[in-house]
Amino acid sequence: MSSRAKRSRFVIGAGLMAAAIAYLIFFAVRQTAEYYVTVNELHQRQGELTGQMIRVAGRVQREAIGWDANSLTLSFAIAQPPIDPGAPSQPQLTPIVASAPVIFRVISRGEPKPDMFGAGRDVIVEGRLGPGNTIEARQVLTSCPSKYVPKDPAKNSGKAS
Repeated sequence: MSSRAKRSRFVIGAGLMAAAIAYLIFFAVRQTAEYYVTVNELHQRQGELTGQMIRVAGRVQREAIGWDANSLTLSFAIAQPPIDPGAPSQPQLTPIVASAPVIFRVISRGEPKPDMFGAGRDVIVEGRLGPGNTIEARQVLTSCPSKYVPKDPAKNSGKAS
């Protein structure tokens, strides 16, 4: 076998291996990729994202929190958290028109309820967006408060002395 034939076989083999690796990377990323959006962004792109895996950040609403420990089913509603007046301003791409708040219904089945879950808590929901503003969650993550605020500074200083 000539050296030219060996070289062309090597190039073809390396090309096939590179194509196989690229194919595996493309489908692995496609299977695990999720959109990370807020509740308002999800509402704006609802038609485009229905049926796809999403990760949405929102705040748990006080009403309609349901927990069934026997079936490990958690249901609740999330809405856009209010804007923090102390946070740095970010430019908005589209103006938000004052209207009723957008609420999505979340149903998580077969997973334990997160420890810090409760009304008014910020959560990140990973799941599939279904019809009728419903999200079938595969995971619910609660976020810690972003600011530490002592209960009563005067009371805390009195304990130390």
